[in-house]
Amino acid sequence: MIKRILFRNFYSFEEETEVSFEVGKKPTNSTYDLVSEDGSRINKVIGVIGPNGSGKTQLLKPLPFLAWFVSSSYKSSSPKDKVPLEAHKLGSDKSTYFEIEFIINGTSFRYHLEATREHVINESLYVKTSHLYSYLFIRELKGENYEYKHKGFDFQKNVAEKIRGNASIISAAHMYDSEEASKIVDFFESITSNINVMGREYYHEGALIESASFFKDFDNYHDIAKELICDFDLGLSSVELMEAIGTNEKGEEEKITLPVGVHKDGDKTFELPFFEESNGTKSTYVLLRKIIPVLENGGIAVLDEIDSDLHFHMMVKLIELFKHKHTNPNNAQLIFSCHSHEILNVFRKHQVILTEKESLYSEAWRLDEMKGLRADDNLYAKYQAGALGAVPNI
Repeated sequence: MIKRILFRNFYSFEEETEVSFEVGKKPTNSTYDLVSEDGSRINKVIGVIGPNGSGKTQLLKPLPFLAWFVSSSYKSSSPKDKVPLEAHKLGSDKSTYFEIEFIINGTSFRYHLEATREHVINESLYVKTSHLYSYLFIRELKGENYEYKHKGFDFQKNVAEKIRGNASIISAAHMYDSEEASKIVDFFESITSNINVMGREYYHEGALIESASFFKDFDNYHDIAKELICDFDLGLSSVELMEAIGTNEKGEEEKITLPVGVHKDGDKTFELPFFEESNGTKSTYVLLRKIIPVLENGGIAVLDEIDSDLHFHMMVKLIELFKHKHTNPNNAQLIFSCHSHEILNVFRKHQVILTEKESLYSEAWRLDEMKGLRADDNLYAKYQAGALGAVPNI
């Protein structure tokens, strides 16, 4: 699970910004937090709200970027590719920095990355021993070459120093069958998101086909999705998968899998392809393809604009899947953005982050960082009144 992530000079955030899942000792226990294996209290769910253009999506982007870079950069990029990160437009001559602290099987790790679009400047991994962190490896750019030292990380120095500058040592070591690297890669691969390099993956009809194909391959996940969708009272009594003939990008015919909604009223039944269902039904189906594997296996879901096409009550139903042990047996985490400010009536102040942009620079803060804000304050009323900031200046 993730404890905290810190970054600077990334998209609209130039100053150092931290997203912390750590709760602290003061707040009373909530069904949206848990006690981690190292004894610290951790949020299972964090919501991000703020005006349009304030940086909500950019605040979420570090996690999917690091998930790709740490797990896949060595195998999925070529030597001439740029590192797919963007510094702040007014800080394009400076490097971007990330730091993430996470727990795997009770052991705390800390990963650091400093990079530009051209190459890694510094990359290091630390493990917590007693109350201190000790390095597993440190990789630094010295002139045109990398210097590498390691302690307990099973990746040889002579190989590591030759790894190209646009790829992670961990990603490369994983391809060389490093057991330590594979453990870290497995963790970062458990991060799933609807954000890519360009931003949120907006709904398109192909997403239905992709989701149906996924659920066909994992029929146990499909059974869960079907049960949830029917329980959500979307007018469906079942969801079935149907084989059809479609056309690929080359104009060639191929078999595809389509979801079909089954509607029943008494003894009357009809089937409707999901393309003809409501936008809310389609969005829910696509979101469940992201959420269910995380809930079943553990991991982190990073979902931008989770309320897109969804009624507020439906959005809350999806979020509540992370709340209880019977739907979230492996303590999966969720961080999401939304425009539904009513979420302030659902969450406590340590579970909400606000974003705001001033003079071209985004900033973010968790509500429990605000002085004078009490645990029993009406967060929604205060936000609507403008007392918490992060409202549109119109």
